[in-house]
Amino acid sequence: MSALWTSGDAAGATGGRLTAPWQATSVSIDSRTLEPGALFVALKDARDGHDFVASALENGAAAALVSRMPEGVSPDAPLLVVPDVQRALEALGAAGRARSRARVIGITGSVGKTSTKEMLRIVLAGQGRVHAAEKSYNNHWGVPLTLARMPADADFAVIEIGMNHPGEIAPLARLAGLDAAVITNVAPVHLAAFDSVEGIAAEKAAILEGLKMGAPAVLNADIATSPILFAAARAHGARIVGFGEQGREALLRDVLVQGGQIVVRADLHLTPESAPMPVMFRLQSPGRHFAMNGLAALAVAGALGADPAMAAADLGRWVPYAGRGARETITLDIVEDSLQFDLIDDSYNANPASVSAALDMLAASGPVDGIGRIAQGRRIAILGDMLELGSDEVALHAALATHPAIADLDKIHCVGPRMKAMWDALPPQRRGRWAEDSKAMAPEMHRLLDAGDIVLVKGSLGMQMARIVDAIRKLGQPVPKEY
Repeated sequence: MSALWTSGDAAGATGGRLTAPWQATSVSIDSRTLEPGALFVALKDARDGHDFVASALENGAAAALVSRMPEGVSPDAPLLVVPDVQRALEALGAAGRARSRARVIGITGSVGKTSTKEMLRIVLAGQGRVHAAEKSYNNHWGVPLTLARMPADADFAVIEIGMNHPGEIAPLARLAGLDAAVITNVAPVHLAAFDSVEGIAAEKAAILEGLKMGAPAVLNADIATSPILFAAARAHGARIVGFGEQGREALLRDVLVQGGQIVVRADLHLTPESAPMPVMFRLQSPGRHFAMNGLAALAVAGALGADPAMAAADLGRWVPYAGRGARETITLDIVEDSLQFDLIDDSYNANPASVSAALDMLAASGPVDGIGRIAQGRRIAILGDMLELGSDEVALHAALATHPAIADLDKIHCVGPRMKAMWDALPPQRRGRWAEDSKAMAPEMHRLLDAGDIVLVKGSLGMQMARIVDAIRKLGQPVPKEY
């Protein structure tokens, strides 16, 4: 494998001091999972990465980026010594961006960032070499790390940009030097750090500060704060591409639910001189919100000159990430394999917009009657607290009980002190169990679920709803969902 970084190039980018020459084929911040030949970056986060330099080198790291001599490391070990590791990683990311020919797409939004990123990874892969962020590496170290990992000969790069507080998006967008920007959605998320949803919209629009003049800004046209996004795009000289039911350039025509998947029809009108181009694509999930993400991905591909028809066909290969709407079948009896139910694992994150979308998805999903202890298959939601919502958190949780999809669900079980507000507000016939935390709820799974059911698990990451997902999986043997 050819070198991604030579010691000389990395030292030139960061201004650091070398203890020995080296060549690295990748960049890593985790000593446990790094590939042999990687440059290990000793960041200070929850733990000080300097404590793991010795083990990283023992595991095959080519070198380490450090700000001091780590304990247990030989003085002649291959190191790049800098004053500040975080600043050096940013400089490495800037150098990686500068030397690459890739057209870089930046994605932000309250919900849908990772799904849209993965859709773009798939639709662009058929039309060039794609580099994309891993997992949800979208913060102050995730964005420069993604750029530092970017091959110089990549054709496209897809960068996810997130935020928790005001002022975080713009510097990351400028670092990435964007050829296209996407804002998937704006919702009441991180309200503990913002005064209003309008303030969140303004922060999301800050991604446009990194967008090249005249480049496409792909914006959700269906949300209340769309005018804020469109005004910011005009102020930055962007080429506006609105998507959604109100989208002029990417118009969502209809979404048809077919079993565990959806068929989407849309029109793309990406250049003034061309006629609208009808497109159809299929997604392996019944979630309408995924249709919007898919439409955004097609709009980006088309705006960058990729073939929209080929991109639409390739979208059918996308499947949701584990913890982000992935669906699987749990078989309760390996002999009587008809005794099964479906699990929708959406346990990675939660906010009012994403929970509403997940409830819609559950309501659109069909259980199976006549195969379990209970004659009728049920739609069941297990919902954990939505965190970081600020002073309105109780009202925002309670409001979920009035969501229209609730009428189509059979039971809603709630986890956490905040979600108790929703539980109290639910119609009595829909109200299931409430537990203080996921540890208390997990042992209840064998009593709450039955063959024929379809169950959604969703909550903020801090609620550890994955513990409930694990308990559900242990009820049987998971089989990949076939569509």
